Amino acid sequence: MAASDEVDQLIAAWQRERPDLDVRPLQVLSRVTRLARHLDIARREAFALHDLEPGEFDVLAALRRAGSPYALTPSQLVNATLVTSGTMTNRVDRLVVKDFVKREPDPSDGRGVLVALTSVGRAKVDLALEDLLMRERELLKNIAGQEFAELANALRKVVLPLDQHIGQHDED
Repeated sequence: MAASDEVDQLIAAWQRERPDLDVRPLQVLSRVTRLARHLDIARREAFALHDLEPGEFDVLAALRRAGSPYALTPSQLVNATLVTSGTMTNRVDRLVVKDFVKREPDPSDGRGVLVALTSVGRAKVDLALEDLLMRERELLKNIAGQEFAELANALRKVVLPLDQHIGQHDED
């Protein structure tokens, strides 16, 4: 039998107090919530080592993943990070002050602007990603191989329709 955790205790208490309810979703989603808290702590710790907030890392990571020349329009960054344009402006402003990104004219749109990684920003995001992945591997150290693949696939089945649902609301 698997070791008991806080969620098992929570479920047992609810089953005792509300035997009329099916509390099986808590077996998964309460653990996902707890994992999300641990991941948030790991992200904040990894990024703090590099003078970054999680949202700032998200901007730098979106630019880095875009590939050379590591530049996107503000609206592309908004879409990539699922934040408002006002939030994006604040993040970019902070990153400009830190010399991690720069604003430059968009050559394909004379009125437009691109946000581009600086060499300092590229080095910063690369190091922060390495630290994050080390911490994420630590969070997942107790599962491997087939179990890891099965968990990833099961979570994809849960998340994909939810993400598609968000996308449908964005089109409304």
